[in-house]
Amino acid sequence: MYAVGRTLDAAPDRSGSLAETVDAIRRVGRRAMAVRCDATDDDQIASLFGQVRTEAGRLDILVNAAFDTPGFRSSIDVPFWDLPPAIWGDVVNLGTRSAYVACMHATPLLLDTGPGLIVNISGRGAESYRYNVAYGVGKAALDRMTRDMAHELRERGVAVVSIWPGTTRTEHIDAMLARGDTWAQAHLGDIDGMETPRYLGRCIAALAADRDVMARSGRRFWTAELASDYGVTDERGRRHPVPGS
Repeated sequence: MYAVGRTLDAAPDRSGSLAETVDAIRRVGRRAMAVRCDATDDDQIASLFGQVRTEAGRLDILVNAAFDTPGFRSSIDVPFWDLPPAIWGDVVNLGTRSAYVACMHATPLLLDTGPGLIVNISGRGAESYRYNVAYGVGKAALDRMTRDMAHELRERGVAVVSIWPGTTRTEHIDAMLARGDTWAQAHLGDIDGMETPRYLGRCIAALAADRDVMARSGRRFWTAELASDYGVTDERGRRHPVPGS
């Protein structure tokens, strides 16, 4: 497994790192390698998949989840005319274009390996207003990309699925609360009731193990929907309702 992102090592002023992610994976008995990669840099993405081909020689699953969570918060609920044009790059280029570029490089490896899976981490903003205009455009494009890539890959045995997580308790959220962030305290609600990254990970693992995964290709699912279908629970055995239900 390759864990990829911009922050390699843990530091007091950072929330989460690849080193911590790899350590968590190893603690549950799995192997992982940390690779630093800026998702906005096409050359670095190409280099990443070159490394995968050289070292592993195969690819079974690609999960696209790049997003600038810390930088995004200041744009939440701000009208588009009051935001700088750079918000488009921060959201659409990083969150959507980088997924497209990653898929370009990953697909030849997936096809060489055999049946494979691409998962795009999207969200409800694809279909209803959420946060701001750029966010909605990015998520809608990501879901459309899922549908169209699934169409082109269906006969080649590679499934492409979008997953919509509920609000997820990430390291960034824990760090905000630990430093007494008033916005987080006012807006995040029941922290203990949030989904966790491991919940999403378990659902992706179940999806990848599903022999009938092609029946889901080109579609989007809430994490909680997949969890219900596959009998997956969050940490400590918790089950989550589908948001809005």
